[in-house]
Amino acid sequence: LATMPRNSTMTKMILEATKIIFIFFAGATLLLYLFQGKMIFFPQPTAHDSQSRYAGSEIRLDHGGVTLTGWFFKNEIGPGNPLVVYYGGNAEDVSLNFADLGRFNARSFLFMNYRGYGGSAGSPSETGLVLDGEAAADWLGKRGIERVVYLGSSIGCGVATRLAARRPPTGLILQSGAISLLPVAKHIYPFLPLGLLMKDRFDVAADAARVRCPSLSIHGDRDRDVPIEHGRALHEALGGEKTWWVVEGAGHNDLVDHAGVAWLARVHSFLEGLPR
Repeated sequence: LATMPRNSTMTKMILEATKIIFIFFAGATLLLYLFQGKMIFFPQPTAHDSQSRYAGSEIRLDHGGVTLTGWFFKNEIGPGNPLVVYYGGNAEDVSLNFADLGRFNARSFLFMNYRGYGGSAGSPSETGLVLDGEAAADWLGKRGIERVVYLGSSIGCGVATRLAARRPPTGLILQSGAISLLPVAKHIYPFLPLGLLMKDRFDVAADAARVRCPSLSIHGDRDRDVPIEHGRALHEALGGEKTWWVVEGAGHNDLVDHAGVAWLARVHSFLEGLPR
């Protein structure tokens, strides 16, 4: 009998600790659900140097009440040099790629800022980014430009894959992508019920299966942000003729720099080998 008060005290302490843990977990889960967009999308402003240097190539595209900004570099478009549409990552200023355009055998490019990025209005979401991508593809179609390659990087792979199923391009290049953001997020937050909470999943398995154009998938074997197995799953889900290239020693953000001239050689070979 003398031990009962001690056991009762211990039980109360355990219950109080459990309550605190539950409240903390519930609060963290609620915050994640409410603000998950801020943990996925990190809009970047356009570099001031890009705004002034490339002002002559800037375009504005209005669709669905949202005004997007971007850059259109049009030169000769032919069998070996299609127009490349670039879909960037979740924390990328796409204008920082302009300095490397002269290294491509392609000579025409379209870069669009997703909604909320650069000078584009609105707030980013999965649905919004895909709508923006469709608007860019339709903008080219209205101008009779049909020989187009989609190049997606990171989260842009989800946009490019979905578009490749809906607005078929001549070719598709996917770099550091994933078949879905959900398993990637679960790897980072294994203790949260993300299957119930996550809204912007970019689950493109069904879209990938509908792709019929040739594709090139590139991934670094030391990518810690999007581990290589997720990129491999996306590649394997793609329909059509496809090529898988692993860049040894490359991570998520240094893949192109790490691959160096080999990256350009692979991309050039892919572009030149597209159906004529």
